[in-house]
Amino acid sequence: MPRAAIGIGSNVGDAAANVRRAFARLGELGDVAARSSLYRSAPWGVTYQDAFVNAAALLDTALAPHALLRELKRIETEEGRVVTYRWGPRVLDLDILAYGDVKVADPDLEIPHPRLHERAFALIPLAQIAPEYAAKCERLPPGERDAVVELAPQ
Repeated sequence: MPRAAIGIGSNVGDAAANVRRAFARLGELGDVAARSSLYRSAPWGVTYQDAFVNAAALLDTALAPHALLRELKRIETEEGRVVTYRWGPRVLDLDILAYGDVKVADPDLEIPHPRLHERAFALIPLAQIAPEYAAKCERLPPGERDAVVELAPQ
């Protein structure tokens, strides 16, 4: 069964609770093989909004990449996400960061995520549960790495 790396983020309402609920909801789509800690990070892209809580999960799933994307979007909607503007606030954001060794490049989906290497908020949680990403974290500017702070477990 393929293993997908899923990035999770929230900055609306109880963001930490939203991310924890997302871990549980991912179980609807397969077996959650690993989950990272929760991390607080500054918003990326549009910076005049609340900080985000981010995490990552490894999901063993029988769903093909596009089917997985559809299901992730369904969960986002069911959890209250309203699409506003690019990089805007969100109750829940679920992104496919990687899907085994599969590469996809079409208008609806790019795997691996094309900007993963420049986003500390996604790379740091992912590297915690998938050590093969640790070297990419080391290439991030120190200021970006330091701006992603692990939250105390609850």
